Amino acid sequence: MTDTEKKVIKDLKKELDFLYKVTKDVHSLEIDSLLREIVKIAVEVSDSDSCLIYVLDPQKNELVLRASKNPRPQLLKKIKMKLGEGITGWVAREKKPVAIPKGAARDPRFKLFRSLPEDKFEAFLSVPIINKHGVCGVINVQHQKKHDHSPMEINLLAAIGKLVGGAVENALLIETTLELKEALDIRKIVEKAKGILMKKIGLSEDEAFNRLRRESMNSRKSLKEVSEAVILAGRFKFGT
Repeated sequence: MTDTEKKVIKDLKKELDFLYKVTKDVHSLEIDSLLREIVKIAVEVSDSDSCLIYVLDPQKNELVLRASKNPRPQLLKKIKMKLGEGITGWVAREKKPVAIPKGAARDPRFKLFRSLPEDKFEAFLSVPIINKHGVCGVINVQHQKKHDHSPMEINLLAAIGKLVGGAVENALLIETTLELKEALDIRKIVEKAKGILMKKIGLSEDEAFNRLRRESMNSRKSLKEVSEAVILAGRFKFGT
């Protein structure tokens, strides 16, 4: 067996090991935990200094930053791009990887976010996250210095983007379901608090809601917290 053949076999084994790791480790149903798992694998595959994952919000046609290798809690869900905007948006729209070994910020498609230190890095590799319905996100890995992305690195990261697409879709559906349930629960609590104010103080429905809203703004508490306090006070005061 020649050295070239040995290298091909070695690279193939490495690819298979990583793909097995994806199927074994990427399983969380909670979107943030799932994306953290994907970040770890993407960084291991690329030996990169940074990894950012954007998730597509289909309602607004926006890509939203949801995960990062480097702690960026103040930026998560704050950095957003339209489909087609920046390299990330281009990758999502075209469903194709982009690999830039040097001077990524000088690419005409690049969109600079000054709050992201990673935007000053030299090398940039971006691949789409794809499920059966299309693109649902993008994985970006970056190197501080020049980095020549090997075909294996590009192909493997692109394959990971396809493998995790279904898991990301499921986790997003669960997140949406929980958000809808929470919104419904909050609505029920607010309605109950409004009922107490209308019955015990004689306010109209609009007046009761406005009072709850003013108290929420003045106390810097959520509408849910204010409504719960009204319900609790009503129970103690009126014996309900």
